[in-house]
Amino acid sequence: MKKFIKLNPFTITLLSIVLGSFALISGIHFLDIMELKTIDFRFAARGKVSPGSEVVLAVIDEKSLEKEGKWVWPRSKLADLVTKLSKAGARVIAFDIGFLEPDDKRIVQTINSIKQEVQKFRIQNTKFERFLENLKYKSDNDRFLADAIINSSSRVVLGYFFHMSLAESGHLNESDIQIHQENIQGSRHKLVRYASAASHNVPIIEAKMPQSNIKMVSNATDLSGFFNMFPDPDGVVRWIPAVIKFREALYAPLSIVSASAYLDHPISANVADHGIEGINIGQLYIPTDELGQILINYRGPEKTFPHISITDILNESVPENVLKDKIVLVGATAVGIYDLRVTPFGTVFPGLEVHANIVDSILANDFLYQPEWAKLFAVMAIIVAGLFLGIVLSRAGVIFGALAGISLFYGYILLCKYLFSAKGLILNLVYPLSVMGFLYVAITAYRYLEEAKKKRFIKDAFSTYLAPSVVSQLIQFPENLVLGGEKRVITALFSDVQEFTSISERLTPDEVVDLLNEFLTEMTDIILNYEGTVDKFEGDAIIAFFGAPNPLVNQAEVACRACIEMQKRLAELRSKWRTEGKPELKMRIGLCTGPAVVGNMGSKNRMDYTMMGDTVNIAARLEVVNKIYGTYTLVGSSTYKSAGDNIMAREIDSVLVAGKEDPVTIYEIIGYPEDVDGRMQETVNHYAEGLEAYRNQDWNRAKNFFNIALEATPDDGPSKTMLNRCNEYKVNPPDKDWNGVFTMLTK
Repeated sequence: MKKFIKLNPFTITLLSIVLGSFALISGIHFLDIMELKTIDFRFAARGKVSPGSEVVLAVIDEKSLEKEGKWVWPRSKLADLVTKLSKAGARVIAFDIGFLEPDDKRIVQTINSIKQEVQKFRIQNTKFERFLENLKYKSDNDRFLADAIINSSSRVVLGYFFHMSLAESGHLNESDIQIHQENIQGSRHKLVRYASAASHNVPIIEAKMPQSNIKMVSNATDLSGFFNMFPDPDGVVRWIPAVIKFREALYAPLSIVSASAYLDHPISANVADHGIEGINIGQLYIPTDELGQILINYRGPEKTFPHISITDILNESVPENVLKDKIVLVGATAVGIYDLRVTPFGTVFPGLEVHANIVDSILANDFLYQPEWAKLFAVMAIIVAGLFLGIVLSRAGVIFGALAGISLFYGYILLCKYLFSAKGLILNLVYPLSVMGFLYVAITAYRYLEEAKKKRFIKDAFSTYLAPSVVSQLIQFPENLVLGGEKRVITALFSDVQEFTSISERLTPDEVVDLLNEFLTEMTDIILNYEGTVDKFEGDAIIAFFGAPNPLVNQAEVACRACIEMQKRLAELRSKWRTEGKPELKMRIGLCTGPAVVGNMGSKNRMDYTMMGDTVNIAARLEVVNKIYGTYTLVGSSTYKSAGDNIMAREIDSVLVAGKEDPVTIYEIIGYPEDVDGRMQETVNHYAEGLEAYRNQDWNRAKNFFNIALEATPDDGPSKTMLNRCNEYKVNPPDKDWNGVFTMLTK
């Protein structure tokens, strides 16, 4: 028989750590995408970093297009730009523009045709020939640009791109490819250090062929760099390849070649058996991932770097020293013609400015990188955080557990944010946080289910003989299942069936049980519906209380309402039983409001949630007092005064019950105010007048009022009782110091 692992906080913790570590090592696409998004979050949290002053952007913006004409401009204008930048003292000029096709040659072709025609007629005019040659030179914009680059005192870096698929380059033959390869020699890594023979075969981003600038322009400078960018799966540019392989040679991007030209140091790559180990510009080390990609350390949003309109440069309206000794990156930013990129700082970001960010971070020696130990750190974070949460959540309370979970969760975020901003380290956020979140939810859910299981056990064990309110309290506070009580103000209820013993003698045991169960069920439901607590049943008697364990607003009124409903329901049952040929039960109720001790009473092995005290004893005595006055619901003065005007009651008498030294004024609950008709109101009024005369020992006057009350309500029990008592006192008057209190001789 197979044994399954028992689920508990320890196994949940262990499984979470193992699965989280495995997921981190193998990778899950969705979580990897989320990890990329956390890099953007870290940029946003860090904010803008002021760049150095070495990089400026010469931009083809809306102003330039308005002044210089629509794009594409003749290359003579760009040749003029190179000349003006060189004159202004720019140290490096880098083009994020490709001169991939020859400029318009129609004028040159026309001049060549004129020269051919002149030669046909054998016209010898040296001056005219020099004019045509000069005109041809001035009309050859490609030559103009090449000569401007050659004559520039600035170092000029040309941009090009690689075709990454055969579909893009399949139309070219081998001779074309060789020409393109020759044209990009200026971007080759001058030195590649291979760790071993095996390192020659490590995975590197590999291109199918380059798309270089035209030969004339390419030959004008020995510097070039590709401007390919490869967005992450979510479309955001976070990395740029520092190395692209083409036919066993490694090539550098425009940004790195520009920085190399500015620093006047060669570029080299370091290749280990596991992949690229970074690149160097002279002694300056630039960290990369295994594929040779640099994580771009963005300085801020668009226009973090100075943008200078090209038309201002051409018109020499740029202040002195703005361009001197600078790296000038030339490219487009005008809407509709520039290379739009999505970055951590926005969805509208010129590709030109991406290169600027890379150059600036190189010059500042300020890089972002994921160290070789980053994965090990993340695994250790998963283990340590998992064990900590597993121990704390399995033992701590809800609030402390939540605080511990939140503190650990946000503490790890703040740690990674600090290392990113202060040290340039990128450590994995998503996988450790996912394990923390999963562990918190899983262990909390487990504890909740276990708690619910315990509560179900308590409910199943006690609901059959305890009130729902008590069960609810025990479920919420299981620790209350101990001996002891507390002093609270409650309203105690005692009820008993009138002459039930004689009734039961006329029935079979089964009939007694059926009748009694129906009666107790109906009465109990009403008590519970009014949030009362049923203490116990003693034969046909019900003992209950209101105001504990759950507090009740105006508990006395609620208890009186419960009694009214019980008597009304019992009247309906009597009508039903009459038709069924069953005995008709009547019930006497005693209510009293006051302090009592409520709680779990008994022994360690057997306890009851019950009540004790004088209030309880008085309620029990009042139930018995009903017999004397022929009433069915009597309450003490404390209950009557607290119940308010929503309950109709009348004062019956003042009695001294057994075991008490002070008399209790008792009231009969008649019903709701709307239940009292004219006859009943007349009875109540005359009874009150009779009671007043009775207490004044005016027996004849008292008898008169009680008789009038009986005329209105012939079966009024209190009026009959008091009439008989007047007759007795008339014959045998009480003592002279009698205070109108009737002394109960029995309990």
